[in-house]
Order: sequence, then C-alpha cells, then structure tokens
Amino acid sequence: MPRRSFFQFKQFTVYQDRTAMKVCTDACVFGAWADVASASRILDIGAGTGLLALMAAQRAEHASVDSVEIDDAAAGQAQENIAGSPFTGRIRIHHTAIQQFDPGERFDAILSNPPFFQQSLRSPDAGRNLSAHDDRLSLADLADQVRRLLTEDGTFFVLLPVYETLVLEKHLPDFSATRRMLLRHHPGKAPFRALTAFRRTEVEKELRTSPAEEILSVRDEHDQYTPEFVALLRDYYTIF
Repeated sequence: MPRRSFFQFKQFTVYQDRTAMKVCTDACVFGAWADVASASRILDIGAGTGLLALMAAQRAEHASVDSVEIDDAAAGQAQENIAGSPFTGRIRIHHTAIQQFDPGERFDAILSNPPFFQQSLRSPDAGRNLSAHDDRLSLADLADQVRRLLTEDGTFFVLLPVYETLVLEKHLPDFSATRRMLLRHHPGKAPFRALTAFRRTEVEKELRTSPAEEILSVRDEHDQYTPEFVALLRDYYTIF
C-alpha cells in the first residue's frame, strides 16, 4: 500500500493525498493568527483538507464550526480528517457551494483562504484550478456571502495575497479592516500574503483610517524559524 501524504499537528492529523491544495505555511499561520477564541459559531469558507476548521475548533473550545467545500474529493478528505480528530462532534462539513449554503442563522466569525488567481494561466490539474482560481467564487461573491452570513458584530478573517486583499476591500465598502498581518519568508523580503480581520464599519466605535498592522517573517537571516513564528504556531506544530 502506498504511503499516504499527511501533516501531523499536536492535536490532530491532516491527510492530504486526495486534495489538490496541500497544507502550507501561510494557511497554518492564518489559522493560528485568526482570533476566534471567543466565537460560538464559526464558518470556514472553502474547507480544503479541513485544516482551518480543525485549528479553529482547537482554539475555540466550545464553538461549533461549519465548513463549506464545493470539491468532491476535498470534501471527502476534510470529513475524514474531522472524523479522526478530537473535535469531530463540533465540526460539520457541507459539500456545497457557499452561494447555496443556507444554515438558517449567521456566524460570529468567518474564516476564508479563498481562490485568488484571477487572471493566471490554468494548471493541468483540474482540482488545483478549482481551489486556486476564482471561477466559482470571485472576490465579489465572497464579499456578498460574508455580508449575508456574518452577524452584525461578527469578524471576517481572510488570507490573500496583498494585491487581492486591496481588491477585496473595494467589494466591502461597509466593512473596515481592524487588524492586519503581512507575512514574508525572510526579513527584507516583500510580503507574499496579507491576513486581515474585517468588521462592519457601523459597529466600530473608533474607526481607524488604517488597520493595526504587523509583519511576520517566517525565518530569520540564518534561515531559522523566527521567535514570533514559533510563538504563533507553538500550540499546533509538533516541532515546537
């Protein structure tokens, strides 16, 4: 039997042999950075392997997590990973498009690492295309679904490249970015991802002209993990 591809975390295992998009550093950083500890109902838009749903369930010990995934293989793999975790009773995988998802109530935290290649060449891998390109979930669609599914005082956490983050902001004129982390590989390198928290502008008592911003380098000039990265992932990575 061939060896299955998986990523071992401290409290759960993520198998990824049936999904096009694998566990990656930026998604792990995002799952650890998104402050959902006080949330009671969490929505993950785009389950993939189930990674973000699992990280959210670990952090928010009493929350229920709904995770939506349109791809057949990914939804099946996510369900397998959830079933093998300590959080199986608190996470539900919904195999559907987010536009068709109707839970009957709204969420106080929404997480998404959405497709973002808007004008790029397609890969021969159809599954990877579905995960990486915005054919089925454009940034405008994502904004509409967040507006529909988030409670009035809820928080939307999103992981995107820097440019696509600015595009998404234009589709969320009624929301304000309240916190942002720029992620880069090494000091001195340009950020390759932006992690942003959005809240509805009308519920913000003190609207900032720009979000509280920080920069995280994954590795230092000696190619070792930075102390900040270690501190952020300590509860999840087995190597720390």
